[in-house]
Amino acid sequence: MRTTLLRPAAALLAAGLIAAACGGGTSGSGTSTDTSGGGGSDMSGSINIQGSSTVEPVSARVAELFQGNNPGVAVQVGGPGTGTGFKDFFCVGESDISDASRQIKDSELELCEQNGITDILELKVGIDGLTVLTSTENDAVECLGYGDLYALLGPESTGFDSWADGNAIRAELAAENPQLSNGELPDVELVTAGPGTESGTYDSFIELVMEGLAEERGQDNLIRNDWSGNANDNVIIQSIGGNTTSLGWVGYAFFANNAGAVDAIDVKDPVSGDCVTPTDETIASGAYPLSRSLYIYVNMHKVDQSPALAAFVDFFLSETGRAQVSGAGYVQLTDEAWAETVAAWEAARA
Repeated sequence: MRTTLLRPAAALLAAGLIAAACGGGTSGSGTSTDTSGGGGSDMSGSINIQGSSTVEPVSARVAELFQGNNPGVAVQVGGPGTGTGFKDFFCVGESDISDASRQIKDSELELCEQNGITDILELKVGIDGLTVLTSTENDAVECLGYGDLYALLGPESTGFDSWADGNAIRAELAAENPQLSNGELPDVELVTAGPGTESGTYDSFIELVMEGLAEERGQDNLIRNDWSGNANDNVIIQSIGGNTTSLGWVGYAFFANNAGAVDAIDVKDPVSGDCVTPTDETIASGAYPLSRSLYIYVNMHKVDQSPALAAFVDFFLSETGRAQVSGAGYVQLTDEAWAETVAAWEAARA
C-alpha cells in the first residue's frame, strides 16, 4: 500500500468538492473557532508529539492549554529534531504527531510506509526565519551574503579559525555574482555554533544557503568537515553569546527570546542585494531571504482511533492554538494560509 501524504493545496480542493457536494461549506470563514481547549473534561487518552526543537515550543504551549481543559489526556512533547522525530518516532509508530521545521523527505515517507504508517497529513502552522547570529560584542560584521556564509561554514572552510580565511572563496563567488557577498571578511577569530544534523533547522540552512553553491563548486559535502552541531538551541545561544566574534544560526524564536544575549546579522538577498534584518514583518512577507515554513505531521490512522488526538488537532487549529505560534516567538500564517491549513484538516476528516 502506498503512503498517502495529504498536503494543504490538494486537501483544500477536496474540501471545496466536499462542500459543493453537500450544498454548503464549513461555517463562517472556514477557520476553526474552538477556544475551549477542545474535547471535554471526561476525555481520556495519551498523545505523543516528537520532532523539531523549533516547533516544540508551539506544541508545548498548545498542549499545556489543552491539558488544562482535558486533565484526563496526557500529552507528551519532545524536541529531538525534525529528522530524529520522523526516523525514531513518527515513522515507526511511536508518536502521533511529528513537529517539523521542513517538509518530510521521500526517504522518511518510505520508512513510514515500511512500518505501515500510510495515512499522513501535512499541516503548515507558522513561519520562521533562520537567524544568523553573533555576539552582542561583535561590531566587525553587520551583514552577510550567501557566499560569505558558504565561505565560512561550507565544505571548503574546514579548519578556518579566522573570518578572513574565507576571503579567497568569498571573492571567487562574488566574481560570479556580486550579490553573494557583502564585502571583505574581517581578520578576527572565527568560532562557530549551530544545530546538528538531526535538526530541521540544520537541513533548512543547508538547503537554502549551502547546497546549490556546493554543487556548483563540485563539493560532495555540504558543510565544513569539522562542524560540531548541537541539538540544544539554548547551548547554541550560550556558545554564540560567550564568544565575541562567533557565527552560527538558530530559529527566529530562540533569537527573539535571547535578543539581549546575541545579535542577529542581516542577510543579503541574493537577488535584490538588499541586506535584510529578520523581523516579524520581513519573515511574514518573505522579504527575509531565510524565511521557512513550520509544520506538524499527523498520523491520520491514529486520529481515527483516538477522539483525544482528533480533539487536540482541532484545538491546535483553533484561533487559540494559532495564537501560540506568535506566543512562542514565531510568525503566524496569513488568514488565507491559515484557512488553507484548516481546510486540509477538515477535508482529511470528512
